Amino acid sequence: MSEGFIADASVGVAWAVPSQASNTTDDLLDQAASGTPLIVPTLWPFEVANSLLVLLRRKKILAPERDRALGALARLPLVLDDDGPRLALGKISALAVEYGLSVYDAAYLELAVRQKLPLASRDEALCKAAQSCRVKLLL
Repeated sequence: MSEGFIADASVGVAWAVPSQASNTTDDLLDQAASGTPLIVPTLWPFEVANSLLVLLRRKKILAPERDRALGALARLPLVLDDDGPRLALGKISALAVEYGLSVYDAAYLELAVRQKLPLASRDEALCKAAQSCRVKLLL
């Protein structure tokens, strides 16, 4: 089993919404379901749940699809990083300013840097910032 990886909310949504998925996101989901540690900031479940709610409201997915996705994601063996909130007003906010990210996206970047783990993200700005910080990207 590998040391694990960090996945942002865009990857969580790709796992839940087939039209957003790719072979790579599917492979990462298989890894996480098979026990590879999936480390995420504590905001991850909120972000993913909210994204699915927005998709439902915009009629991009149906309520049963959202419900199935929430159930499947809730069964993933997430490793929630609880150090992030203590860093939000310092290191994470500084990374957000430095790289032009939201504080939410900077939380994923900070976690990947601190844990020295690869990052899976579909967000272009976050991936560019991760490359600048020499974080290995999985997508």
